[in-house]
Amino acid sequence: MLTLLAVHLLAALVAPVLVRLMGRRAFWVLALAPASAAVWALTWTSRVQGGQAPTEVVEWIPQLGLELAFRLDTLSWFMVLVVGGVGALVLVYCSAYFSVHAQGLGRFGGVFVAFSGAMLGLVSADDVLLLFVFWELTTVTSYLLIGHYFDRKASRRAAMQAIVVTTAGGLAMLVGLVLLSDAAGTYRLSELLADPPQGSTAVTVALVCLLAGAATKSALIPFHFWLPAAMAAPTPVSAYLHAAAMVKAGVYLVARFAPAYGQEPVWQAFVVTLGVGTLLLGGYRALRQHDLKLVLAFGTVSQLGLIVLLVGLGTQATALAGVAMLGAHAMFKASLFLVVGVVDAATGTRDLRRLSGVGRELPWTATAGALATASMIGLPPFAGFVAKEAALESLAHLDGGLGTFLVVAVAVGSVLTVAYGLRLWWGAFATKRVVAHEALLPAADGTVPSASAPLPDGSAEPAPITHPSLLLVWPAMVLAVLGVAVALLPGLGENLLQPYADLAGAGEPGHLALWAGFTPTLALTAGILLAGLLLFQARDRVERLQAGLYRGPEADRVYRRSMRRLDDLAADVTAVTQRGSLPLYLGGILVVFVVGVGTALLVGGSAPVAPQWWDQPAQAVFGAVAILSAVLAARARRRLKAVILLGIGGYAVAGLFLLHGAPDLALTQVLVETVTLVVFVLVLRRLPPYFSDRPLAGSRWVRLGIGLAVGLTVAGIALVVPGARVHVPVSEHFAREAVEFGGGTNIVNVTLVDIRAWDTMGEISVLLVAATGVASLVFLSRRTGAIFRAEDAPQDRAVWAGAGSDPMAALRHHRGPGAVAEARGQAMDSGSATSGARAREWLLAGRTLAPQRRSVVFEVVVRLLFHTMIVYSVYLLFSGHNAPGGGFAAGLVTGIALVVRYLAGGRYELGEAAPVQPGVLLGLGLFLSVGVGLAALLLGGSALQSWLIDVHVPVIGTVHLVTSLFFDVGVYLVVVGLVLDILRSLGAELDRRAEAGEDDLEEAADRTDATAGLPGHGDVAR
Repeated sequence: MLTLLAVHLLAALVAPVLVRLMGRRAFWVLALAPASAAVWALTWTSRVQGGQAPTEVVEWIPQLGLELAFRLDTLSWFMVLVVGGVGALVLVYCSAYFSVHAQGLGRFGGVFVAFSGAMLGLVSADDVLLLFVFWELTTVTSYLLIGHYFDRKASRRAAMQAIVVTTAGGLAMLVGLVLLSDAAGTYRLSELLADPPQGSTAVTVALVCLLAGAATKSALIPFHFWLPAAMAAPTPVSAYLHAAAMVKAGVYLVARFAPAYGQEPVWQAFVVTLGVGTLLLGGYRALRQHDLKLVLAFGTVSQLGLIVLLVGLGTQATALAGVAMLGAHAMFKASLFLVVGVVDAATGTRDLRRLSGVGRELPWTATAGALATASMIGLPPFAGFVAKEAALESLAHLDGGLGTFLVVAVAVGSVLTVAYGLRLWWGAFATKRVVAHEALLPAADGTVPSASAPLPDGSAEPAPITHPSLLLVWPAMVLAVLGVAVALLPGLGENLLQPYADLAGAGEPGHLALWAGFTPTLALTAGILLAGLLLFQARDRVERLQAGLYRGPEADRVYRRSMRRLDDLAADVTAVTQRGSLPLYLGGILVVFVVGVGTALLVGGSAPVAPQWWDQPAQAVFGAVAILSAVLAARARRRLKAVILLGIGGYAVAGLFLLHGAPDLALTQVLVETVTLVVFVLVLRRLPPYFSDRPLAGSRWVRLGIGLAVGLTVAGIALVVPGARVHVPVSEHFAREAVEFGGGTNIVNVTLVDIRAWDTMGEISVLLVAATGVASLVFLSRRTGAIFRAEDAPQDRAVWAGAGSDPMAALRHHRGPGAVAEARGQAMDSGSATSGARAREWLLAGRTLAPQRRSVVFEVVVRLLFHTMIVYSVYLLFSGHNAPGGGFAAGLVTGIALVVRYLAGGRYELGEAAPVQPGVLLGLGLFLSVGVGLAALLLGGSALQSWLIDVHVPVIGTVHLVTSLFFDVGVYLVVVGLVLDILRSLGAELDRRAEAGEDDLEEAADRTDATAGLPGHGDVAR
């Protein structure tokens, strides 16, 4: 089976190339894929009939119990024959159906073969999850096939309608499969059906879900409307998907589960309702269609209702009749679709009111159509007759009034089948009077004229007839003749299909017979044929009667209106929820969290009886500070105030970490809060000082309430979750493993770089992506590679000056001429007057700052602390394996050192402090971390495995080295690169843009000053 699926996949992939090389002849090659499946099934005939069903199982994910399991029993064997045999003939038909210059044939051929492979996997899958996967593959590929003419609105709409309906049903079916599998304790389909769970509510719900999936796939009411709409697809698609393959997937599902659940009341109720309703509605609607494909489409809907009714009743006789009807339907309906394709190709129309004399011009086509029609309406000696006789006989032997009701319903449906079957062949091939196109339009009262109604002013010539290739005719002829051949050997068919019927267990065995003598069933069949003939003879009056009757709400119109309402509802919901407000989004997420998790805590949670509020009073102090800062932050209107309050809360949490004996976490928390505070401040420079100008008193209380609810919910989780643990946490072993395998006593750091190094790898990758994202938002046009160096700064440029290009001019502008001398003295004291004094400068780029922007105290403090912070970060990096620290904390310390250099000296000072591209540090850090993991693989270990190395160094002694140190160095470089990238993006680049904006204002002011003397310009410029 896996080989056959691989053949289909390979054929689907190479189809575009084959079509490009061979043209339409490539369809002959592609037909070998489904043909190979049919031949393979035939080679297993005797063993399958003897109960030796071949099984193939491939372990996929053993830990999860997922496997690729396939099994070929009688039902699967029969379906493989249908899917493979009809698929091969239709592909051969395609080689003559499509024009030589048709577009998209490669895509069509590939998708067609892929669909055939998906159907092959669906009918042979022995795992319910695998069955669902193939089920959805058929949905997707059928969507592509129905929408093949993507430039036509009708095709696109039909494809979308089909995928929406069948996907919804597929999801319902998945729920049913999972419920049944959980109840049975196995996901193997054969095991589930061998001992099916019974009697529970879950099983009842599962059965309803399964039938919902089958109803959508097989176009049963009220989901029947998608099948006639799908006639917008090419005729080969209709012949295969909508006669032999896709719509039979739902039938297969019902047939597969019917032996186990056919006697369940809910199953019988749904099967009878869906089957009888679809049988009658489809036949009734087929009587008034004028498009030959629509006649067949509604006829297919009707026949599917009959087949589902038979296979779903769960008795031996009806099961045998149902699978016999399934095979007969595949042959005659696929043949009729192919015949209609020939008529369409020969005449250019499928409107039976414009067709006349086609049978005389195309006798072989008319013969194939006549044979297939005879089988469809149940004439002897055809397969349709044998199957329908068996169906009526099996229904008549059902107990109680149900049997009588079903016999009457099937008889009425069969009368409709005879009527629309004769109307189909007559409309396509008979010689009759036709009418002009204008006369075919509906009248003002909505009635539609029939083809034979007297319209003296609407006479017209029949559609011109050409003679297409016989290659279009013989696939339909083969299927039609097969309908005769299998009917002549009913005993063979019964022997082949009886093993499936025996699975039902209920009722008496059924029989397939071409002649069973003069029986009541034969008399009923004769009455059906006579009534159908009379109904066909009265076709004009029937059409007018149907046109005048109230049709009720049509399912297609209900669907379209429902989808429009759904679109409107989606737009309204989107307008309410997608407001562009981040607080609204976060509030919605948090409210859902509180409602969902909080409800679970209240209903099923069990908190400790006497919780311990604190270990020492200092914890209450830090907790109170954190709570107070959070409350004040929720009520704050100024952005800076809220940021500072958030930072206070973060520092309070660091204090709690410290009191709990986690100095490493406390250090990291402090550093993170510090860097975060700086980043917030950088961003706030470009934002308004207040969150909003609107009154926010009410919303502040709402935010406060949400925050309080979230806090209480999280506290409840912290109280309940430890008591709900049933296994020993893995962290219990971290202390021992950190020393034995990681070679360090700092459990936090060893966990990050060794025990859970994969998590850290993902986290530093996220940091790199975040840095790239921030830079992309700021550097809109291009990300410049220039480093802001002091020597590149204009000598007369005041970077942060408010006006003018000269620092002294800027100071004179802001503070008046009296401050110039004082500022010049400060500039001389700082050494910015001559390059020879650079070595004595506190900051290398201090001369680029405007005097009024400088802080001597800050510069001195930065000069004293910068190098100390760098040395301290290196110490944290190398000592973090056994003491508080590590690459993350060390990188944050280095980042804070760069932050203070930038805050003290501006963007040029940042370039002097770190003359390296952030991307280099980010890439090098990630490369180093990944390299450590790959090196372990090269040395025969596992990815990211640490190695302990002891090296004796003279004087120093033994040096204990762990290879995870290099991983930590990579983390350090990534963190430093992230901070540097943020400083360059949100700091230096925004500074440069601010300066450019000021330059534009100054140039504009200069221009207005120059024109101030002109008449009429001075006042405007001022």
